Amino acid sequence: MSNGINVLVAGEDLARARGAVVMIHGRGASAESILELAASLATAGLALLAPQAAGGAWYPYSFLAPLEQNEPALSAALATIGAALDAVAAAGVPAERTVLLGFSQGACLATEYAARNAQRYGGVVGLSGGLIGPDGTPRDYTGSLGETPVFLGCSDVDFHIPQARVVESAAILRGLGGNVDMRIYPGMGHTVNEDELEAVQAILDRIGAVE
Repeated sequence: MSNGINVLVAGEDLARARGAVVMIHGRGASAESILELAASLATAGLALLAPQAAGGAWYPYSFLAPLEQNEPALSAALATIGAALDAVAAAGVPAERTVLLGFSQGACLATEYAARNAQRYGGVVGLSGGLIGPDGTPRDYTGSLGETPVFLGCSDVDFHIPQARVVESAAILRGLGGNVDMRIYPGMGHTVNEDELEAVQAILDRIGAVE
C-alpha cells in the first residue's frame, strides 16, 4: 500500500472478494503471524489484510498507560487501520462486509478503532484485548455500531489484559449499539482457543455469504 504503510494481503483478491478481514497483530509479532490464524478458519471468498507495525509494536507502553505516553505511535497505529479500511472500501467492499480482528495489542487497537469510528461493520473481534487507556479514561465516543457483531474473548487470568477492562469494553461497545458476545475463559492465559475460533468463524460466514 501507499503512504509508507506495509500491509500483507492474502486470500481472495480485493476486486473479487465478497468480504474482507483486517487482521492486526500483537506486540512482538508480525503480519505473517496474524495471517497464520486464518489457517484455522474458512476464509474462501474473503480478502485478508494484515498491516505490519514498525519494529513489531504498535505503541510502546501498556494499553493501560496514560494515552499521551503512547503518542504519537497510537494515533499512527489507528491511522494505519483506517488506511487499510479505506483500501478495502475503495475496492468496493463495504464496511458492513468488513471485519476488524486483532489479538492482544491488535485487539486493543481493533476495539479502540471501532469505538472511535463507530459504524456498521461486518464484525469486530478482540482476542485478549480491550479499549485503550488507564482506568477512568473518558469514553465519550459518538456514533453507532448499528448492531455490528462484536466478539470479545479473554482469559480471567491474562497477565496483560485485566478481566475488568474486557467487561468494561463489552459494556461500552454494547452501549454504542454493538451486538456484543463476551466470553471469559477460566485459566486460559494469553492465547486463542477453539471456542473463540468458532465464534470468529460464525462472523466470517455471515460476511462471506452469497446474497
